[in-house]
Amino acid sequence: MTPRYERGSGPVLNKRDNYSWGMASERTNPEDMGRGVLYPELMATKITLTRHTPSPPVATFVDYYWIVAWDLRGKASHESKTLSHPSVHLVFEEPQATVYGIVRGPFVRRISGLGHVLGVKFHPGGFRPFFGHPVAELVDAVIPAVGVFDPEAVVKTQAAVLATRDDAEMVAAAEAFLLPRLPDPDPVAAEVAEMVARITGDPALVRVDEVAKLLGLSVRRLQRLFAEYVGASPKWVLRRARLHEAAERAQQGARIDWSALAADLGYSDQAHLTRDFTAAVGAPPAAYAKS
Repeated sequence: MTPRYERGSGPVLNKRDNYSWGMASERTNPEDMGRGVLYPELMATKITLTRHTPSPPVATFVDYYWIVAWDLRGKASHESKTLSHPSVHLVFEEPQATVYGIVRGPFVRRISGLGHVLGVKFHPGGFRPFFGHPVAELVDAVIPAVGVFDPEAVVKTQAAVLATRDDAEMVAAAEAFLLPRLPDPDPVAAEVAEMVARITGDPALVRVDEVAKLLGLSVRRLQRLFAEYVGASPKWVLRRARLHEAAERAQQGARIDWSALAADLGYSDQAHLTRDFTAAVGAPPAAYAKS
């Protein structure tokens, strides 16, 4: 079985059958999947997921490392869906290391066979100092990491990550790659990360003009900062935070008053929430809650 990679909504990942992976039999708890992972109960039966804190110098730019492993040999392939966060990811995977910009729709990844990947989740705005261009250029884009970083180092790190089954060794390889390439701290990037945290952490914020007023900025200035550093507009970040909350409520299994939830999340009515949710998730909220 040879590795496959398909462009579009997400990659198709697999590994050769003679590869050995020690964590594949472990089960990840659905609640550990994190906000944004759709159908977490099912996902927890297909993969193992671990997150790792970067060293302090790297943590200036990187939120965490994540490692996903799977063993579906002799089983059907699986398609996962995620409502992504306003972050750029560097992923060491087959057939090449890649940089994923913000995905405005659902991020779809199909896995089969046996394999694992390591991802680097940058803080919102944290990839801008590495990229050297407005992050808006990466929206809905998947580009080879060799187009951003030193190609020889990328290939070496990818080989090191994919050659081991030990989390610590994978994280050490990622650290060894990033540490000598850390750019000078960008105070604006740090400010933008804090802005995103305030937006996503306060469900009462539902309008861009409210956010701009809270932050002491004009709407135009706020939009420019987000295009330069985040890649997505403030409106998109607000909307995505609301959809994350709606999906999380739906996953709890309790009976939900969708009209009241729509009002809580700042939607004009239930129909507006249903349209947004269906476009992002691929199913109406009530149907998703029953799945």
